[in-house]
Amino acid sequence: MKKIITVIGARPQIIKAAAISRAIKNNFFDKILEVIVHTGQHYDENMSQIFFEELEIPFPNFNLNVGSGSHGEQTAKMLEGLENIYMQEKPEAVIVYGDTNSTIAAALAAAKIHIPVIHIEAGLRSFNKAMPEEINRIACDHMSTLLFIPSETGHRNLLNEGIKNDQKEAATIDNPKIYLCGDIMYDNSLYFSAMSEQKSKILKELEITTNEFILCTIHRDTNTDDTSNLNAIFRALLRIQKTTNLKIVLPLHPRTKEKLNSHLDENLLTEINKNKNFKIIPPTGFLDIISLEKNARLIITDSGGLQKEAFFFQKPCVILRDQTEWIEIVENGNALIAGANELKIISSVETLIKRTDFTYPNLYGDGNAANFICKKITEEL
Repeated sequence: MKKIITVIGARPQIIKAAAISRAIKNNFFDKILEVIVHTGQHYDENMSQIFFEELEIPFPNFNLNVGSGSHGEQTAKMLEGLENIYMQEKPEAVIVYGDTNSTIAAALAAAKIHIPVIHIEAGLRSFNKAMPEEINRIACDHMSTLLFIPSETGHRNLLNEGIKNDQKEAATIDNPKIYLCGDIMYDNSLYFSAMSEQKSKILKELEITTNEFILCTIHRDTNTDDTSNLNAIFRALLRIQKTTNLKIVLPLHPRTKEKLNSHLDENLLTEINKNKNFKIIPPTGFLDIISLEKNARLIITDSGGLQKEAFFFQKPCVILRDQTEWIEIVENGNALIAGANELKIISSVETLIKRTDFTYPNLYGDGNAANFICKKITEEL
């Protein structure tokens, strides 16, 4: 029995961890003992607690409750708390996900005391080091022993950075092993899709119907904290609503909700608030967001997760960033990069709505990534 510590902190990581916990429960319960540590990076109940409850995810064994703070403050608190837990629990390895402050803190604390790091969703690159996430993911990859990549693009990125993939030698921090496993969020999208159809009432509550609305999410500080960008995005959304006559469903991240009142042009804010076709709602649970994704005509987002989920559910996507880690969906024509450019956002929506020749090749595996990962953990460690 191998004891593995899973570290989560942000809402997307809770969902990603669900796939691994489910695989352990169903197929590896006699080989892997999972200890879950929540850093408390996302501490709002709507942003965290609801996900454990509605998705039937195992509750954390430990919670550091670090809360909000600067990057340095958050990461420092996590490092101290995680190291103490590692020393107490003595795991064979630590699993980390993605690219948040929780990811880098968990990896660094483990690597410093010679505990192997397993990075799930390794190899992603935006090639923009101004993004804190880019620093986190690069550093984490170079501290890891097992690197599980969702797509072939990630493999190329790791090889280009000098990470060799010598399968003959034992996996160590100096000789990490790279595995193309597919995307565990594809596992989750397939698994929770049926549950969403049974349990989600969001379409009825919002009085919306399939293909008659656009789903939009905005949460990155480059969009929410920049007055020019935020106004450009909302001017575009207002124009898109009027020209397409589609409703706009906008689950608002708490930070974005605060910024609307302080950053948006007064006349623009008034017009949006008066427009009955703008459905501005609180953050939703994962089952509700799946329902919205599956039934939207199109998705507009600055979220990496929603970009992929748009592809999983065969919906075109406009990306409100200047780069994306999920370059495959752009290269395949399923998504367009518009940044916070008002005219690009509008033209991208117009282009994607007119297109009828989309294809959805098997870019992210077969929906069995979590079982593959657990199998390799039992073999390699």
